[in-house]
Amino acid sequence: MRQIVMRPDLLNPLFAEVTALKGVGAALAKPLEKLGLARVIDVAFHLPSGWIDRLPRDELDIADAGRVIAITLTPTDYRISRGRGPTRVHAVDARGNSVSIVFFGGNAGWAKKLLPLGEARRVSGKLETYGDELQIVHPDQVLPLEEAGEVAAREAVYPLSEGMTSKRLAQLAAQAIERAPDLPEWIEPSVRAKHGWPSWRAALAAIHADPADEKARARLAYDEMFANQLALLLVRGAARAKRGRPLTGDGRLRDALVLPYAPTGAQARTIGEIEGDMAQTRPMLRLLQGDVGSGKTLVAIMALLIAVEGGAQGALLAPTEILARQHFETLSRTLSGLDIRVAILTGRDKGRAREATLMGLAAGEIDILIGTHAIFQQGVSYRDLGLIVVDEQHRFGVAQRMMLQAKAERPPHLLVMTATPIPRTLTLAQYGEMDVSRLDEMPPGRQPIETRVMSDERLGEVVDALGRHMDSGGQAYWVCPLVEESEKTDLAAAEGRAAALRARFGDKVGLVHGRMKGPDKDAVMADFAGGRTSVLVATTVIEVGVDVPNATLIVIEAADRFGLAQLHQLRGRVGRGGGRSVCLLLRGSQLSETSRARLALMRETNDGFRIAEEDLRLRGAGELLGTRQSGDAQFRLATPEAMVELLPAANGDARLLIDRDGGLHGDRGQAARIALYLFERDGAVNLLRSG
Repeated sequence: MRQIVMRPDLLNPLFAEVTALKGVGAALAKPLEKLGLARVIDVAFHLPSGWIDRLPRDELDIADAGRVIAITLTPTDYRISRGRGPTRVHAVDARGNSVSIVFFGGNAGWAKKLLPLGEARRVSGKLETYGDELQIVHPDQVLPLEEAGEVAAREAVYPLSEGMTSKRLAQLAAQAIERAPDLPEWIEPSVRAKHGWPSWRAALAAIHADPADEKARARLAYDEMFANQLALLLVRGAARAKRGRPLTGDGRLRDALVLPYAPTGAQARTIGEIEGDMAQTRPMLRLLQGDVGSGKTLVAIMALLIAVEGGAQGALLAPTEILARQHFETLSRTLSGLDIRVAILTGRDKGRAREATLMGLAAGEIDILIGTHAIFQQGVSYRDLGLIVVDEQHRFGVAQRMMLQAKAERPPHLLVMTATPIPRTLTLAQYGEMDVSRLDEMPPGRQPIETRVMSDERLGEVVDALGRHMDSGGQAYWVCPLVEESEKTDLAAAEGRAAALRARFGDKVGLVHGRMKGPDKDAVMADFAGGRTSVLVATTVIEVGVDVPNATLIVIEAADRFGLAQLHQLRGRVGRGGGRSVCLLLRGSQLSETSRARLALMRETNDGFRIAEEDLRLRGAGELLGTRQSGDAQFRLATPEAMVELLPAANGDARLLIDRDGGLHGDRGQAARIALYLFERDGAVNLLRSG
């Protein structure tokens, strides 16, 4: 999708490989690569996460213990330990107060060279107490007095990887900023004047020099949000400029559908909005947000039936094979008895079965195709694709949405769904090009899930309760935590828990995790869905969409390690049948304030939208959707707090550019075009071939 050749030459110095910076060879490139810093611009945008204030002092004072000071000291004697013990350099300030400068590692010669006896040096480091003495362990700087002007009063602290120091990163950032050109101004003048923001380049230089500069930080965050909002508006404009195909259903299939309950008001309203969208020549672009269990699947089925009634084909895209097969079973069951052909295609389908599906699709014999991203790979062609439904939208980015739409001769209608309630701020950031529908009421019969928080010290009681639950014919999930983002420990925790439960309950315990092969995973899920096993021990692989109505208990181990939105998703695996469901959150004994607040909120409410707003406040946008998204809305400079504060203004500014200032063709538009390339939202520019 991205055409790098179109990038303005002005930006080339920033998009050079990181090895273009002085002093960066193969050895230094490795720790930089671990930080995701492959190009000069990545270094420039790797902002300090904090700073150290270095206090200039004329004399030592115990009141400064625990703080970083810069002071002139004169070494008076050395105390060298045997072996690898510490080297202590005794030194005095101008008033004769003494301090020990301590070096570990056994290299006394180096300490003597750095601090020759009787010669004053400017020393910077953290002042500490050791018994009755003052000491500085491993000073960060020791300079002859003539070079002492180089000690900065405030030093930036950067996110680091092994083999990299903040000082080194600051030097590389300074080089990156030197390469940065002065760019024309893309912010609307009154907005910039209101906030008193510096120019883009000045802001970038300021934030690396003084990480506490709030105006510089806000300006850079705003720039990134503005580019994001402009890109989404351009994508929307390009999609809306294309003529799609109006699809109006005659109701024959929908009228023949036998539903277990009358649609809720929210479902009826949303179906009406979708029907109205699909009747237009302008392709539908709609996001459907629905909390766990709010009935999104029924809305999707109705949309697909409208497409088929209108003489077109529909496709339903799911993020995982488990979910694709589950959708296939649900649709096949719901639509049985109707004159409609439903098929499934995943990466696992091979040989004759796959060929038959592909031929049926191309010939128009298949009305609805369900599958993973395999349904949009090369070699898959549709006779007349009219509607695409994307489930669990946050797994797919804007670029992938465009790729899907390219499969149809005329742009198809697009409905994207998510069971992860998203705060309004982030909805704007990630789906600014879409109309939004919300399912904010539950179908009849869904009871709120009772949530309890228990200490993990009561594990024995929980296992006993699980036994009683199984004896009464119930089924349960047992979720093991993701520890330190490491699949190994995640897997080990699940395997260990499954082994312990099997020792007690035998082969009634199943285990499913992300590293299992597809068929093995399906077999375990089928055993659980069919009631052949009573307990399913799982990693967070079950977070999305698994539907077993008889499972009315879920135990989430180490619940304090999960984000709110993820806990809410996991809790939604139960409460899918009639009757009461229980979610047990097991917590560790050492709880942070954030974890405590999170678990209290889970106990208090089942409202996913309220939980999402709180999650944004407590945790931040990057983790809101469980793990880092694979979509296009990844922000490097804009924090969640900045988004809440500035995103509506960035959206308004982008709209103003398009509606009043001539889009990308006016003077400000030319500057904004550079911003799109700078923040790598240039896919939107490439959509506008004429632009």
